[in-house]
Parts: sequence; structure tokens; C-alpha cells
Amino acid sequence: MVALAELGKRRLTMQIVEIAPRTTAIRSLDWDRDRFDIEFGLQNGTTYNSFLIQGEQTALVDTSHEKFRQLYLDALNGLIEPTELDYLIISHTEPDHSGLVKDVLALAPQITVVGSKVAIQFLENWVHQPFQQRIVKNGDRLDLGNGHVLEFVIAPNLHWPDTIFTYDAKTQILYTCDAFGMHYCDDHTFDEDLDLIAEDFRYYYDCLMGPNARSVLSALKRMSELPQIATIATGHGPLLHHNVTELINLYRQWSQEQAKAETTVAVFYLSDYGFSDRISQAIARGITKTGIAVEMMDLNSAEPQDVKELVSIAAGLVIGTPPTAELAAATAGTAISTILAAAKPKQAVGVFESGGEDSESVYPLLNKFRDLGLTPAFPPILVKEIPTEATYQLCEEAGTDLGQWLCRDHSIKQIKALDTDLEKALGRLSSGLYILTTQKGNLSSAMLASWVAQASFKPLGVSVAVAKDRAIESLLHVGDRFVLNVLEEGNYQGLMKHFLKRFPPGADRFHGIRTYPATNGSPILADALAYMECEVTSRTECGDHWVIYSTVQIGRVSKPDVLTAVHHRKVGNHY
Repeated sequence: MVALAELGKRRLTMQIVEIAPRTTAIRSLDWDRDRFDIEFGLQNGTTYNSFLIQGEQTALVDTSHEKFRQLYLDALNGLIEPTELDYLIISHTEPDHSGLVKDVLALAPQITVVGSKVAIQFLENWVHQPFQQRIVKNGDRLDLGNGHVLEFVIAPNLHWPDTIFTYDAKTQILYTCDAFGMHYCDDHTFDEDLDLIAEDFRYYYDCLMGPNARSVLSALKRMSELPQIATIATGHGPLLHHNVTELINLYRQWSQEQAKAETTVAVFYLSDYGFSDRISQAIARGITKTGIAVEMMDLNSAEPQDVKELVSIAAGLVIGTPPTAELAAATAGTAISTILAAAKPKQAVGVFESGGEDSESVYPLLNKFRDLGLTPAFPPILVKEIPTEATYQLCEEAGTDLGQWLCRDHSIKQIKALDTDLEKALGRLSSGLYILTTQKGNLSSAMLASWVAQASFKPLGVSVAVAKDRAIESLLHVGDRFVLNVLEEGNYQGLMKHFLKRFPPGADRFHGIRTYPATNGSPILADALAYMECEVTSRTECGDHWVIYSTVQIGRVSKPDVLTAVHHRKVGNHY
């Protein structure tokens, strides 16, 4: 069954599918959404998945985004009389999954809400009305009858602190909400075509799960204690049925790679204040791009001993605070005091503040860390209004700066290792010099590139190697567009010097540079020898770089008889 609504130009549809006996997926398809959560771009929209399990008793797993209110409630009423619902299982309380909890409670006041302790506490503060509740812990079970015995798996920080998974022994379905999901919207309920969704699956992991890699591994360990998992019913995108083992193994592989990093940054945030959770996620995303591990912790629910232990192992600290000292003392004062008491000289530190207007509690806190001998890794971030794309880009770049600062000793050591024949041989691979520029919405970026090569004739295509910790990397996913500017022999030093310098987080990389727009919207450098307009077709992971393959649509040479600038290196272990 499909329902359709038009909101301006936004297309919203519903898909209702029986995925197992007496088990129905209620999928809210948001075809045109192009930004999500920590404001990473979406190429293929997204879905919000809810599920109805009917035994002798009936359970609803999650709801939907409030934009689907009427469509979702109509679909639910078409499946069951709401007064016949016995349980509402809250996988986690993020609004895109729990946005219609109040509506369901209004239609089914008899329902028992099931969730983790943190989730129930959050709902009590949110709905402002009494409701029947059941707090579950890891391993707890709920028997719906007719073989539908639900077992709960605690999975905090995937990617909210209150997350639980739910396993139905009869259907062998594991309901995981955000984990194993992806922002991908089409009419296919399941993962029939792995090649089609692979890019979105990885991108989603990198943005939402990668910063919580250790929590992912903990959840995978608990999952391994369950019987066979035939289907993973995700909260976003297609359900996983045809490639379950392979995709679980990818989560394990990626998370092990993140978790084995020798250096860790602790990121502390407040899940229920302002945009603290999203800002912290963006900063964490920037940190993980440098190969540094991240451990995230919600100050509202953190135990003092857990805070102390995390600070003791961390090389860097990121702390989000409310906008006033009074609020900080009321909501997270004990935890922040614990952080200050456990902090060590020479740790890197970064602070941000979310939701403030005039007061700024972040500066006194930063001064306390300075007095303890910690080194600020990026300027304080103050978010006084609703975050924009530029805000989240600034946060990600700040995280990358922190990660690169922590990697500096290793990088210096690598640069000094110049005496091997292999490194000298690699250094003899000369290359051209290019500036890659891109504009996506209100975001723009650029980088000096030298690892560029033509990659195909039909279609005309080029490959560009982009380091994972480059700020521009997040703007170079499948479907994104950029301009490859070719530098001129004997006339490239000014542009190379400009784009090689270190830019502060959120800085305009084109300030003082003459540009004009390409047909794809990206900047063309007026002083370039030639340019090509490109569209990203695929990405291949190659160690610490992504190789971006792109088709070329338009190109022009300004000086036909002039040669391309060439870059010669002495060694192959750094640029």
C-alpha cells in the first residue's frame, strides 16, 4: 500500500510491506531530503522505518518523523485499531524516530512504552503526561505470544546514549534503528543490489557510527550472543536481508580499524540541550578522518567513574557546555568538575557552547583548562542560533585540526624517515599540479592536488587521490561536482602557496583569489592554465586516501601552447 503527499516540492510517500509472518514494515519515504542530522549531504533522500509485530499481544517498534504525521497515523489506523496496541518500543528518542510518540499515546493511552532507562527519562521530560512504562536492560525479554519473544540488546551511543536493539526469536529479525542503516530512498524494501547501496552504507557509517566505533564493537559482541539473525530491520533505508553477514562484517572491520588507533579523543556533550549532540557528532567526524579514535559520552547520564576513566586514557578532550555557568552547574556541573580534576597537562582540548544568546560560559571553562596546562586545539565554537551547513563544516574542520595536532609527532617522524630506497623510488613519480575546487549549496572548499590522472576514454574520466583528513573530502561523494584547475608552468607559485597554507576552521579559502563560476557552480580559478568540470562517479578506499573517479563534462584551455606545472618529490612518504 502506498500513500502520497506533496509538501511544496517535497515528495513524501508511505510503503507498507509484510516482511515476515504477522510482521509489517511501515516505511515513511522522504524522497527529496538533501540534508540530515549532522548536516551531511544526502544524494538519495532517506526513509524512516517503523514496524508492527502482532502475536497474542501487539508491539509497535518506533514511530516516524513528525512531517509524516497524517500519512503515518492513517497507515497505522489502516493496519490496527490503536486501542489494540499493547507496547510501543522506543529504540531511541531521536525525533526522526520518536517524533509521533505523543500522537500514538493520544490514540492509545493504554499502551506501555518500552525503552532503556535513559529513553524513558527523556520521554517523561518531553511528553509531560503520565504513561505506562517498562524499562528494559540487556537480555530482558518480552513475550508477545505465538512465538514472538522479544529480547532486548542495550546498544548505547549508536548513535544516541539511549539506544536499544530488539530481537524477535520467531522471525529472526533484529530491529536496530540507526545502526546498519543508510540514507537511501527507493521502492525496494530490501538490500537486493549491494553495489547500488554500498556507497551510502559506508558514508552513513563514517558520519554516524565511526565516531562511536568502540560502542559498535560492544553492540556486535552482544549481537553475537543472539541466535541466527536473518534480517536487520533498520530505522533508515532498505532492510538488510540478502547481505546480512557481509554488512555486519563490514561494520566489524571498520570499527576495529577505528578502535585500534593508538590515540583517543574523549568528546563530551549534552544530549538534551541545544544542538550539542549534533555539534559533537560533527567534531567527532572530523577527528576520525585523521585516524584518531573517538569515545563519546553524554554528560547528562555519565557516571563520574566512567568520566574519570575516559579522561585518563584520552590524548584530547572536547567538551560541550550550556550557555551559562548556572545552567552548566545545574545540568552537568559534577561531570565537568570530574573532567577538570582528571585532566592532564599536554592534553589537547576544545570547547563548544550550544544554545546561548548573550552569556558565554565557554571561556571561563577554557581558561581553567589552560591553567591546568592543556593546549587548545581550535578556537572556542559558539553556536547561538540554529546551526547551518557552514556551522557543521566549521565543526568538522575543527575536529580535523585537533586530530592533526595529535598526529603531529607521528607525521614529523614519518617526514624524517628519508633514507629508504623504496621511499626515494616512489618520490621519482612526478605529477602535475592542480587546484581542485567545489561548491555545494553554501559550502565551498579547495585543495592543492598532485595525484591526478586520466582514468578512462569512454566516458572521459579522471581520478584524484584525496587524503581522508582533507576538509574537501566531505564534498566529494558520488554525485558531487567539482572543477579541476590545471596550474601553469612558471606561473603557479602564488596559487600553490595560497592553497597550501593552513586555513582556520570555517575560513573562506577563496579570499583574495580571482574566480568565476563554472556551469556546475564550482569556482574556476581565473589564473589557471585550464579547467575541467567533473562529477564524482565512484570512490575507492586506498589506505589513508580516497581515490575519486569522476567523469568530465566540460573543459577549456586558456593558453594552448603553455605546459602544465610539474611537481617533483624526493621521497614518497609525504607530499
